[in-house]
Amino acid sequence: MRSASFGLLFCLVFSGEADALGAGTAPDASGLLDPITMGKMIDLVGHDVVQLMVSNQNRKYESLQEDEIKLLDEQWVQERARTDQPLVAATLSNPLSAYLTRIQAESRGAILEIIVMDRYGLNVGQSQITSDYWQGDEAKFQKTFLVGTDAVFVDEAEWNSEYGIWHTQLNFT
Repeated sequence: MRSASFGLLFCLVFSGEADALGAGTAPDASGLLDPITMGKMIDLVGHDVVQLMVSNQNRKYESLQEDEIKLLDEQWVQERARTDQPLVAATLSNPLSAYLTRIQAESRGAILEIIVMDRYGLNVGQSQITSDYWQGDEAKFQKTFLVGTDAVFVDEAEWNSEYGIWHTQLNFT
């Protein structure tokens, strides 16, 4: 059972091929996600590795203050530009990230990114490196976790000109 008090946010970025309109007109974001796929993705949060990793990180950071969150986020951003990356490496090599990377690979390009966050919006695991460590200041967190248990937010479709695809985010608690 998913619970906002548990502190889990699951973010997936899905892709869809451009139709005859191409980049000109954004499709309805929900059209990029069929109900079966959405159900499968939501079921993923029940996996033991997801539950354990989020629970452990929630305990690890249970008294974390906002300034400490910002320091972790700054550390992540700085590490991306360096070869020494202890926080990035620890996150990307943990069992949850390995699981999410496998899910993304098995999607054959339909899933572009998966991020699992804790109750603060900090990354617990992800399928690839993110630009920042803290998602708590973004809509994916604010329109789900702050709303409550079983919240679902499908973001507007965005055009990716490099790949010629539309993509959207499925976010849920």
